[in-house]
Amino acid sequence: MVLLDDLMRVVDDAASVVVVDDGSGPAADALLAKVRERGCTVLRHPVNRGKGAALKTGFRYVLATHPGRDVLTVDGDGQHGITDIRALDGRAGQGRMVLGVRRFDRMPPRSRLGNFVVQWLFQAVTGRSVSDTQTGLRCYPAALLERFAAVPGERFDYEMNVLLAAVGNGCGFDEVPIETTYLDGNSGSNFRGLADSTRVLGSLVRHAVTAPGIGSGTAAR
Repeated sequence: MVLLDDLMRVVDDAASVVVVDDGSGPAADALLAKVRERGCTVLRHPVNRGKGAALKTGFRYVLATHPGRDVLTVDGDGQHGITDIRALDGRAGQGRMVLGVRRFDRMPPRSRLGNFVVQWLFQAVTGRSVSDTQTGLRCYPAALLERFAAVPGERFDYEMNVLLAAVGNGCGFDEVPIETTYLDGNSGSNFRGLADSTRVLGSLVRHAVTAPGIGSGTAAR
C-alpha cells in the first residue's frame, strides 16, 4: 500500500489509477479490496499471463475509458519512488515516450550485464540510443497507445517490442534519471533469468532480420 499512497499524492483523480493484478489469486483479495476502497480501478487476470499481457490489459482499459490520456506505468515491486514518479509525470503530454533511466552501478549484478548488452544491441539494430531498455517506469504517449496495445509479446519481451514499435512509428524518447530501489537484491522481480533474457534478445534478432535499412538511423533521441 506504500506505493499506492505515493501514487495518490501524484494524481488528482483516484479513478485514473489502474492496478492490474496478474494472477495473484485469492491471496491478494484483501489487499486489492483496499485498493478499490481508495477509488482506484482494479483489473485482474485469473491466472498469470505475464507483464506484457498485464500492460496491454491496462492500455486497453485506458483507451476505452480515458481516451486521449497518456499512461504512466509503475512496477509493483517497490522499485520506484514518489520523486521519480513525479519527474516522469511532469514530462507527459509531449507526444514522446519518457523513460525512467536507472543507474547501472546500482543494479544487482544479474541485471547489470544483461542491460548493458541489450542496450548495445538495441543501438546496433535500430540506430537509436536508449540508456535503459528494460525500465518499467515509463510514460506512453496517448497518440500511440492503440498501436502499443496491439504489439505482440506477453512477458518481458513486450517492453522491448514496444520500444521497437516506437522507433518504427518515429516516436522520440526522453530519458529521466531515477533513483531505483532494489529490495532484498531485487528478489521481488518476476524476471526469469535465461528464459526472459532469451525472449528480449529474440525480439531484437527478429527486428534485425526483418527491418529494412538496419543501422542506417541516427543516435538522436
